[in-house]
Amino acid sequence: MNVFVFPGQGAQFEGMGKELYDSSARAKELFEQANEVLGFRLSDVMFSGSAEELKQTNITQPAIYCFSYISAINAGDHFKPDAVAGHSLGEFTALAASGALSFEDGLKLVAQRANAMRKACDDTPGTMAAILGLEDKQIEDCCAEISEVIVPANYNCPGQLVVSGSLEGINVAVEKFKEMGARRALVLPVGGAFHSPLMASAQTELSKAINHTEFKSPVCPIYQNVTASAVSDIEDIKTNLEKQLTAPVRWTQTMQQMIADGMTSYNEVGGKVLTGLLKKVDRKMETTQY
Repeated sequence: MNVFVFPGQGAQFEGMGKELYDSSARAKELFEQANEVLGFRLSDVMFSGSAEELKQTNITQPAIYCFSYISAINAGDHFKPDAVAGHSLGEFTALAASGALSFEDGLKLVAQRANAMRKACDDTPGTMAAILGLEDKQIEDCCAEISEVIVPANYNCPGQLVVSGSLEGINVAVEKFKEMGARRALVLPVGGAFHSPLMASAQTELSKAINHTEFKSPVCPIYQNVTASAVSDIEDIKTNLEKQLTAPVRWTQTMQQMIADGMTSYNEVGGKVLTGLLKKVDRKMETTQY
């Protein structure tokens, strides 16, 4: 069984999408549609912008969404998913690629999400840190003991978990994780405490947008970040999507559940990170990148 997975923030690169734009009339049409929806030429920044420009949240998120979605469309008959999933931002791409959202509506939600997250970051400073070499439970227990806001945010693979919280909470936690024997405890160069309670204002704003957007039944189940399980019901999909900004990305658990459900072929669209994480769960799994 085939599952197609879509990456999140961090998958951007200079020149992304230019080859698609130049070689495919359909891709060019979609990029131009995106420019029109957003009200600025996103494609120009994607094709010729600097790495620094591409790192801006209001650019990064729609850029990755467009690149991954258009790559899936460009795959033609090869894009035949039995299930889809996406890491954080990638969940929106997965929903659009599976038909639950139109390309335009998905892009509008992603743009609103990026702006809401940026505002939340400005209002409530925070950051994230990657912790390598500790068990999930050790990290969870340590976070629970710290009085500052600090929570597990991204369960990326066994032995790799990202925590999120206030600036002071992250500083305290990083020192504690080092004392506990973490192989690495590294503060990340991100603009805020994503997937934590500090994103509550962004979640409220995004929830309103989600509830004013038309969703349709996807052509296949989507494994959602919040539940780490396959979901097909439209109302359940929307509810889980609303919770996503303040809840952890349960990617480790998602991969484990996909394997348990009989998914044997994993296709990453628009990146390489997720198939790499999968190999750390089960090296035998077949992987492809589009």
